[in-house]
Amino acid sequence: MRVGVLTGGGDCPGLNAVIRAVVRKGTFHYEDGFVGFMEGWRGLLEDKTMELDLSSVGGILPRGGTILRTSRTNPAKHDNGLQHCVENLKKHGCEALIAIGGDDTLSVAQKLFSNGVKVVGVPKTIDNDLSGTDFTFGFDTAVNVATSAIDRVHTTAEAHNRVIVVEVMGRDSGWIAAYSGIAGGADVILIPEVPFDIDQVAELIRQRQARGRYFSIVVVAEGAKFADGNEKHSESSSLQPGRDEFGHLRLGGIGSTVAYEIEKRTGFESRSVVLGHIQRGGTPSAFDRVLATRYGLGAIDMVHRGEFGQMAALRGNRIISIPLLEAVASNRKVSQEILDAAIGILDKLDYKVTKVS
Repeated sequence: MRVGVLTGGGDCPGLNAVIRAVVRKGTFHYEDGFVGFMEGWRGLLEDKTMELDLSSVGGILPRGGTILRTSRTNPAKHDNGLQHCVENLKKHGCEALIAIGGDDTLSVAQKLFSNGVKVVGVPKTIDNDLSGTDFTFGFDTAVNVATSAIDRVHTTAEAHNRVIVVEVMGRDSGWIAAYSGIAGGADVILIPEVPFDIDQVAELIRQRQARGRYFSIVVVAEGAKFADGNEKHSESSSLQPGRDEFGHLRLGGIGSTVAYEIEKRTGFESRSVVLGHIQRGGTPSAFDRVLATRYGLGAIDMVHRGEFGQMAALRGNRIISIPLLEAVASNRKVSQEILDAAIGILDKLDYKVTKVS
């Protein structure tokens, strides 16, 4: 069988491990051939390809990024885009397609499945917010990077009696902020699921100062919202459009805004640190390498079992398949159990800031 493979959306550590697992098992166990479509859906839309074989996937397991490159192209936004994708799959003799990506990438995969394409999805989102699966690869690496950064700013915050706000990824869900905040011993954790009152945050920091804790660490997800519903995002321009082809705003800036508002209310020197794409880059953690490999093995097995219109998913410690429709139905929010864990180790006043209503 000849199988197409693509990686769409934002890159994250572990993508190459998925590609490697698909190609190696497909070659050794099923005698498959593979074609990689470059730059996500753009490659399938515009017919940009590379051959995927044992040689091309050699040595890529520890590499970050993706050898297939990626983009946020949405074929449904282009004239006859979905039809061009179908035609290019036929042109290259692809009997099936493995699409590795998050809810945007997999929503396109679902549309193609509805148009007769035999497609299998692999869940990829660094935010860990894809429905139907317990964990997505890349998330563990991002949490480790963020936790290491929080550990480092602790010492400089303490040395200068500063409030330091660390902005991490998390558009609609605060998994990275919650996990890294707990692991890094943050004093305040702000996530998109729970709009926050900046006055309560400032009061918490004043209370810490009154107890002799002269520094504070605030971790905030990029999509966190003030209680009035506002979210801070980067300014758009003609050179940098404010939205991608899936309609998402380019977020950023909440960290500096929170730091400014804290200093204005408390008088305590406050600084912000934006981790940004540092969370995406570099080698994947051991956990992510193993998880990504298991997803890749599961995906090629699904192809040969004829489980199309499905996505590989982690449930407990098993890789199963679930409908793509279930995976893209909604974002997976931070669970109450994780929120309770954060509340349990933070100062009492944080309960008002963090508690889900």
